[in-house]
Amino acid sequence: MERITAKYYIETPNELEKAAHVLAGEQSSGTFVKIPGETEELKQRFAARVENITLLESVKEPSIPSNKVVATSYHRANIEISWSIENFGYNLPLLLSTLQGNLYELSQFTGLKLMDIDLPPSYEEHFNGPRFGIAGSRKSMDVYDRPMIGTIIKPSIGMSPEETAVLVKKLAIAGVDFIKDDELQSSAANSKFEDRVDAIMKVINDQADKNGKKVMYAFNISDELDNMLRRYEYVLKAGGTCAMISVNSVGLTGVKKICDQGKLVIHGHRNGWGMLNRHPLLGIEFTAYQKLWRLAGVDQLHVNGIQNKFWESDDSVVRSIEACLKPLFRGETLLPVISSGQWGGQAFETYSRTKTTDLLYMAGGGIMAHPDGPAGGVMALQQAWEGAVNGLTLEEARHQYAEFSKSVQKFGVKA
Repeated sequence: MERITAKYYIETPNELEKAAHVLAGEQSSGTFVKIPGETEELKQRFAARVENITLLESVKEPSIPSNKVVATSYHRANIEISWSIENFGYNLPLLLSTLQGNLYELSQFTGLKLMDIDLPPSYEEHFNGPRFGIAGSRKSMDVYDRPMIGTIIKPSIGMSPEETAVLVKKLAIAGVDFIKDDELQSSAANSKFEDRVDAIMKVINDQADKNGKKVMYAFNISDELDNMLRRYEYVLKAGGTCAMISVNSVGLTGVKKICDQGKLVIHGHRNGWGMLNRHPLLGIEFTAYQKLWRLAGVDQLHVNGIQNKFWESDDSVVRSIEACLKPLFRGETLLPVISSGQWGGQAFETYSRTKTTDLLYMAGGGIMAHPDGPAGGVMALQQAWEGAVNGLTLEEARHQYAEFSKSVQKFGVKA
């Protein structure tokens, strides 16, 4: 029988092997004492197995305080635990409950993070994965030789549908590839969802009729499931190509149900990510996280950005991009969405460290606050990426491209 293997980074004051077996027992057939009915045959078939333990270091202070643990040494290790697929089959919520359930409450651990998941071949037969991903996103936006350039509607909330449509028209004329709702905007008091879709899609469709390029707009449909399905259909009927979901808020089951409709590109926003990942010894690493959303069918997923405005390190962002681009099952890939305080200046370090243009490169102020307006902002981003791919330094690109030069002056990188 096939097995799923999860890799964890742990910290424990206990003997490592004992702590690992407690985790395996708690997350499968065992409990805190031996009970009638837990036969050797049952355990052989359904109990989780400890596959590997690698000691890393020992420290004197716990990463996470515990009122039940007092020790002089806390051991950190990488461990691998496997489960028979019989335990959860192809049930994503049950899989998540197994991999990330009560184990975080176990007093044997003062730190625990899910780092990666190895999935069995049969999952390919039961999960479609991203239906559009990188290739489908590029086809829809008609962009093939550079990163897709996107932006976010700001202010995040408060604009009327008509005001939003005016901004969308400016951006469409400027040549942007992608626009999205802010995660805080869905159906506000002064901007009913349907009214906003109508106003925005009229602009996008009119512009597409004029120049043949249809901007992808990610409408935030995050809500209760029935409402999301209605909004999905409304976007589709209006000629839209993309729906955005706040994946952590909606959850695996809701996201998968929307993805299973299969007609719109699904833009996954990971707001709340810091709650899951910011502590180095608690939560889930992006490598494992993105696999869960790929199983659900998400096509595009936020990964933060190089030299971003948040807490995440550049190394972490690079690992996240690499994880999205690594083929899964049929070879489908997930489009990494770069965002968070981005402008053209970060293109050089981003390309140097990832060597890919398979990105959706999002800039809000980096486009809208350009001295020449949105058109200059979009052009400056395209120039920055062209320069980066052609091996130019930021300073060399600054002297070669007029719009990018103005970005450098505006956004603070001085020669």
